[in-house]
Amino acid sequence: MRTLFLATIALAACIGSGANAQVELKTYADAKGFIDVQALTCAQLAGTFQEDADLLTTWYSGWYNGLAKKHYIDISRSREAEHETIVYCKANPTVKVIKAMGLVFDKMRKEQGIVLAK
Repeated sequence: MRTLFLATIALAACIGSGANAQVELKTYADAKGFIDVQALTCAQLAGTFQEDADLLTTWYSGWYNGLAKKHYIDISRSREAEHETIVYCKANPTVKVIKAMGLVFDKMRKEQGIVLAK
């Protein structure tokens, strides 16, 4: 009986902790199935399943690389950027993901001594 009581208290603490359930990325899509990537917030990214976060950050990375006219991917650097973006997003839930990615990329470039041509 005591074990059941302790398990009930532990479950109630988990439910009442304010932890948000993860949702599928498609939750943020419009009626036609499109996601406005410039409007997506860090809280939304942090609240998706890992595979959806992977997909989205890969898309953002490709978009940024396309803007820079770079046509290749560095897998380890891409994963590092994804991790850093999610860490940033968890600490800054109201920031737009597009801004978070830019900040992370800028920080990584600075740390690696990469200068963008103007």
